[in-house]
Amino acid sequence: MNRKRNLLIGSSLLALIIACGVGQTAVEDAADNNAEMAMGDGPMVPMFEVDPLWPKNLPDHGLMGPTIGVDVDSTDTIWLVHRNTPDQFVARTEIGLVQDPPLSECCQPAPPVLAFDQEGNLVHSWGGPGTETGDYVWPGSNHGITIDHMDNVWIGGNGPADSHVVKFTQDGTFLMQIGIPGARQTGEQDGRPVFTRDSMSMDSYGRVAKIGIDPGANEAYFADGYFNKRVAVVDVDTGELKRYWGAYGNEPDDDYDFGGPYQPGEDGKQQFRGPVHCSEISNDGLVYICDRAADRIQVFQKDGTFVEEVVIAPNTLSQGSTWDIDFSPDAEQKFMYLADGQNMKVYIMDRASMEVLTAFGDGGRQPGMFFAVHSIAVDSDGNIYTTETYEGSRIQKFVYTGMGPVPPGAEGTNSQGVLWPTN
Repeated sequence: MNRKRNLLIGSSLLALIIACGVGQTAVEDAADNNAEMAMGDGPMVPMFEVDPLWPKNLPDHGLMGPTIGVDVDSTDTIWLVHRNTPDQFVARTEIGLVQDPPLSECCQPAPPVLAFDQEGNLVHSWGGPGTETGDYVWPGSNHGITIDHMDNVWIGGNGPADSHVVKFTQDGTFLMQIGIPGARQTGEQDGRPVFTRDSMSMDSYGRVAKIGIDPGANEAYFADGYFNKRVAVVDVDTGELKRYWGAYGNEPDDDYDFGGPYQPGEDGKQQFRGPVHCSEISNDGLVYICDRAADRIQVFQKDGTFVEEVVIAPNTLSQGSTWDIDFSPDAEQKFMYLADGQNMKVYIMDRASMEVLTAFGDGGRQPGMFFAVHSIAVDSDGNIYTTETYEGSRIQKFVYTGMGPVPPGAEGTNSQGVLWPTN
């Protein structure tokens, strides 16, 4: 996520803040950090603890289904999208209120788009199947949410017919549909629709997973996606496709022979295995793409020129290790945070070196633990928000508590474990 506000603080303003006694803790943390580094005691990293009471209960006995995307806007409002159709719940048990006749006083699916303030209060809720006006089609399986530099809301989808992206204002007013729903359907077989990849298409997409925004160029970068195997760049205002590329900046090739499933230690495949699962643009103009099933992040210039890649947890099979990323809120974006839904953790990485410094989390249901951590976002205070798909079905807040040394034995990909509150 690109920072939607300028986080640079001039020296005069900083002096005023210090004089007023505001932000003293942050200043002290920075001083401690410098002292530690001067003594050569190793890297200092952001430290966190989970807020077990965030967010507050949803009104009207609302429940979240699989939470499939999260982002933060310019006011530090936290936005998520979840799947709220009845098939995403243990229907007769969880959503008895909406059975016919109602089985109980609780509960019912909440609207799929939810937004919370930093204290966990619900401030927006809207969207979903059945709310179409005729101008757009809600994705069959909504996937990913991005708030652009104008604070508009972008949502993709990874359902079979989801070859489009929809854009709204914060109150749910429809603005634009990019791509043609169902465009990848090329026929039927045994009464079932048949869909065909087209990673060279100029007018439609292939199950877009996530969207990154470049405010300066007014461009949106689609992680395209679960079906297509490319990065697709469109104009934010018109939706016009401007350029696209595949792995290593190659032309996408839907017929590429991978030689079988992913194997640990394999040579870098010249096409994205997919899903092409995340797209984030850093302040210094680099494009970070998650090739999830290949356990790798590839980095590009904005024109598609390949820069570098890193493989994370290379022995991870099944759904892979690289699910979503975001950056620390400092202007240099020194740290990168990676959600790994297969290994149930979040990595803290040095963005410049792409080195994993430490990690936190573990598999489980309690606060601070994860079940398929799917998406990640960071607010301007450095707090982390994560969502979980499948049975996870929740959003969690990890409060930034300052800088500290990597705990002994928790360096690299080793986990610090569950970051429960200390007080």
